[in-house]
Amino acid sequence: MKDCPSFYSSSLCLPVLVILVPLVLVSAAVVVLDHTPFSSSSSSSSSRWFGLSSEDRGSMELRPRLMGPHKDALVDSPSFNRSFSPIKQPEAIVAPDKEMKVAEDGKDEGTETTEKRLSRIEKLEAGLARCRASIREAAMSGNHTSPLSDPDYVPTGPIYHNAHVFHRSYLEMERVFKIFVYPEGEPPLFHDGPCKSIYSTEGRFIHEMELGDRFRTMDPHEAHVYFLPFSVAMMVSFLYKPNSLDTTEIKRTAVDYVDTVARKYPFWNRSLGADHFMLSCHDWGPITSEAIPYLYNNSIRVLCNANSSEGFNPSKDASLPEINLKTGRTEGLIGGPSASKRSILGFFAGGLHGPIRPVLLEHWKDKDQDLQIYEYLPRHVSYEKMMKSSKFCICPSGYEVASPRIVEAIYAACVPVIISESYVLPFSDVLDWSSFTVSVRVKEIPNLKKILMGISQSQYIRLQRRVKQVQRHFEVSSPPKRYDLFNMIVHSVWLRRLNVRVQELDKYVT
Repeated sequence: MKDCPSFYSSSLCLPVLVILVPLVLVSAAVVVLDHTPFSSSSSSSSSRWFGLSSEDRGSMELRPRLMGPHKDALVDSPSFNRSFSPIKQPEAIVAPDKEMKVAEDGKDEGTETTEKRLSRIEKLEAGLARCRASIREAAMSGNHTSPLSDPDYVPTGPIYHNAHVFHRSYLEMERVFKIFVYPEGEPPLFHDGPCKSIYSTEGRFIHEMELGDRFRTMDPHEAHVYFLPFSVAMMVSFLYKPNSLDTTEIKRTAVDYVDTVARKYPFWNRSLGADHFMLSCHDWGPITSEAIPYLYNNSIRVLCNANSSEGFNPSKDASLPEINLKTGRTEGLIGGPSASKRSILGFFAGGLHGPIRPVLLEHWKDKDQDLQIYEYLPRHVSYEKMMKSSKFCICPSGYEVASPRIVEAIYAACVPVIISESYVLPFSDVLDWSSFTVSVRVKEIPNLKKILMGISQSQYIRLQRRVKQVQRHFEVSSPPKRYDLFNMIVHSVWLRRLNVRVQELDKYVT
């Protein structure tokens, strides 16, 4: 299977505006959801949907420059913390060159256009408010078993924080959610991405977003979110000078793209980017976003490198699974034998980089037959076969927190043993990772075998059964299937869009 084909051929340019209105005052207000925890448990996880403390959300007061026609203006942004208190509705603003004119029949010529423009935004936000109320109702019911029918799948069981709430949210997403993909830009840097590498989730999402019409709308005025379809992985391939560590051109390209869409459309400046999202599986996705302060601080960043110690904010950013699709397909990867047919206690093979793996290899490489720990796997040994022969698959972070071994283990029905620090796991708004994985702290690595041996056979069978159940949420399929990887990524964006309310201040921007 070749890399994903290119889907768009329009030229990227910096268009000249035909009409520039005076400075657009912009405000993004926040969620109207009550502070209702996603799960009935008392967990304080910062990545749990709804259950975000004020410390987790933090304050993001900004003074970056606006993009587009007002890029030279510094503005005082409102305190952009995603708290649950509503913001006061600002008064209408009339641009000096757009003052109302009275027609001969006495009617206001601008009224019809203005009311139509306002009704679009109000209609979108009213629809989202109804979705919030529906999901909040499901959360308050305390029922973890969804009573709703579904032709394909009804979420249930301990792999979810609250299966009923997730199901209600997912159905609401399918019912109303609309995404606008900015058409500007040419492949390979835009509307394209790798589909057969460790960055495959980046390319696959762009691929399916471009081809599909399940969530995509061609009318930007009916969209709830706006996708910036640039590929950091492709930028690195075409713009980066090897071994230079110079990311200037990559950052400049991203800045120019956002500047382009901000000049051409009103939506970026309307919300300071809060209803926009980028997606990147490359390690440099986060630093690319830093070049655009509003993108870094306000927008939804869907990232594989979801490191909470490096600015990843789980209340607005979403963790993207890292999957190394060597052939572009998952055939033969998903599935594995039962617990009784797995003779190896634990398995790992991987390069020696980052601070965690040297500790793992120091204590366990060639030290114990039950723990098959390799730096380099012997040529005659199959990596996939080793995973499917092991009860536990060790998944330590490298230089960056994400590891493709986590999804590889899930595919092989091998219980992942996650050794990481500051990693926000994918879909953790919905999935209770503690129910189907084992988490080991770095300082516990010397006791790794003791920890794994301490898990009884019945406990292991439950863990493995749940790993098999969660496989559907990481499955890569084309076209996408309900509840699969693509739809779970969209759902992560959906949840974060629910946490923002956009209000139009300049009512006369068309």
